[in-house]
Amino acid sequence: MKSALTRYRVMAWTVGVLLIVLCLVGVPLSNFDGSEMWGFIPSTPNWFDEGSRADELGEFITGWLGTLHGWLYMLFLIFAFSLARKARWDMPFMLVTLLMGTVPVLSFWSEHRATKRVRAEFADELASGAATPVR
Repeated sequence: MKSALTRYRVMAWTVGVLLIVLCLVGVPLSNFDGSEMWGFIPSTPNWFDEGSRADELGEFITGWLGTLHGWLYMLFLIFAFSLARKARWDMPFMLVTLLMGTVPVLSFWSEHRATKRVRAEFADELASGAATPVR
């Protein structure tokens, strides 16, 4: 259980930090040039000129970190699902935990909530480091 919790927590924090950087740094830098965004936002704030160093940095962040976040989010889902199965979470708790990885800042609340629950329900096992028998 301890290794499943550790894998989950590392991935939750990793995708949470990447999502914040992507949404709060990359997207504004690459898109806030006064132009239309995503086909339905008619005009963004004109903070950075298109082609400026800030715009190029934003394009780099959204291109590379966006892709990296997507791949790492898939790992997060696998690790979170694995922890959910081992901890025998009910469906609503598991789904909220999986979905909160997509919401900036709420992913940290979800990680805290899941860690607190696992530590409460498996305190003896986590303290001793013993493995849970497979049933």
